Amino acid sequence: MNIDIKYLKKYLLIFFCVLTPCCYANDELKALSDSLSHLIDNERNFVKIKEERIKKIKLKLKNAGILEEYALNQKLYDEYKKFNVDSAVHYIKRNVDIAIALGEREQEIDANLKLSWSYSMGGMYREAELILENIDPSQLSRELLSSYYDIYRRFWEYYSISTTRHEQYRHQVDKYLNLFLDNADPNTTNYKVCYITNRIAPRNLKEAERQLLELLAIEEIGSPDYAIITCELAMISRKNKQSEMEKKYFMQSAIADIINATRENVSLQNLAIISYDDNDLKKAFKYTQTAIDEAIASGIQFRATQINGFYSVISTAYQEQEAKIKSSLIVFLILITVFFVFLVVLVIYIYRQMKKMKQIKETLSVTNKKLQDLNKALNDVNDQLHCRNQQLQETNKVKEQFIAQFFDLCSNYINRMEEYQNSLYKLAINRRYEALVKQLKSTANINEELDALYSHFDNIFLNLYPTFISDFNALLKEGEQIIPKTGTLLNKELRIYALLRLGINDGVKIASFLRCSTSTVYNYRTKMRNKSIGNKDDFENEVLRIGSADK
Repeated sequence: MNIDIKYLKKYLLIFFCVLTPCCYANDELKALSDSLSHLIDNERNFVKIKEERIKKIKLKLKNAGILEEYALNQKLYDEYKKFNVDSAVHYIKRNVDIAIALGEREQEIDANLKLSWSYSMGGMYREAELILENIDPSQLSRELLSSYYDIYRRFWEYYSISTTRHEQYRHQVDKYLNLFLDNADPNTTNYKVCYITNRIAPRNLKEAERQLLELLAIEEIGSPDYAIITCELAMISRKNKQSEMEKKYFMQSAIADIINATRENVSLQNLAIISYDDNDLKKAFKYTQTAIDEAIASGIQFRATQINGFYSVISTAYQEQEAKIKSSLIVFLILITVFFVFLVVLVIYIYRQMKKMKQIKETLSVTNKKLQDLNKALNDVNDQLHCRNQQLQETNKVKEQFIAQFFDLCSNYINRMEEYQNSLYKLAINRRYEALVKQLKSTANINEELDALYSHFDNIFLNLYPTFISDFNALLKEGEQIIPKTGTLLNKELRIYALLRLGINDGVKIASFLRCSTSTVYNYRTKMRNKSIGNKDDFENEVLRIGSADK
């Protein structure tokens, strides 16, 4: 216990004797922030001090009479009221029973008012309200009446925070606040703070700040009231848009709360929000986590409700930031490792290459000589290939010209036959009807010539492209191959694509040559594309490659 007291005095001395002069230095906020962070890390020491103090009071209860027990229970309530609500309720309820047993009505009402306050802090609003409703304010002394209105105000304030209809109950808070101010002792710190913040501040922020600073000057440094006054100064600084002063007062308030093990730490919550707005997620998370741990440990329900509103936002943002930092560090570590491995491999490689360099230099001249000989031979081969390519181009040109001439010859021949038939028809005009009409109606000659033409065409084409039929069928699906009838080389479908292979893509010309309609040619081509084993849009391009050199 002695060690803990020395520990407390040490931090009081550091903060209020060393850090306070920093108000005139540029690093004031940093000094306060560092001190607050350090105190949060060592918060358990101040909790131990409070627990030891409570333990000593409890030891006195064992042999206490009923009146002394009442006083000790009152002390325990004062220790527990913002430290552990359930324990505060336990001891103040005992005082209610003692007051009833003693027949002390005023003490009973006082204990019930404190019990109602503890119920309100613990979220037991119905129980708190029932106690207040059962008290007749007209029968109270002025001191109890002011406490009654103050606790009723706090009930509505805590209840409004715990609901989503905060503004709906604001008029109730204001109503009981005004009643409290009208009946409270003007000399109490509670009255002065409430009066300044609710009567003076709305009209004159500068005057409210001045009076609060006067209160702060006479208040014991680091006391619970010191924490309340600095918190109110922070709120006024916020309204004045003095962000630096706001942070300063909130940190002073939070430090005082930690030193006193006051777990209703509203200042830490505000600092968490300010740090989040400043994008200092590490501090925001630390303050929020501390605030929610204190709210859970104390059982102060309305503060836990307040914290839940922004805890998840700050926690998520902090975890995302930490994940990004961790990912960046992992990536950086991987890159460094890869770079290091690369350097090791590079050094080994360079060392081996240097050993081989001598051998390479010795064989380099011989290799260069061989390369020169190979280049010369390669150039000779390239010249030969160039000549062969020219010959192939000329051969292909001759073939194409030959086929085109053959096509024109046959087409002209058929045209002459048609002209001959027309001349015979003219003879009919000379009244040689029977023989000429009979001959005119006969298509045997034309069909024979067409068959002969197609036969010659098939022979010549297949001589040029002997694997055309098999290559063409290889482009079709299984079971869809084109097999010419016995005695014929090509059928109409194959002749259409034979003409296409020769470069005749015009449907009209193909139809003219094959003596069919253009729609027939189109239908045949569509039918073949649909039978293609591959992409039907590339089918005819594949046909054009049959028999080519790159094929």
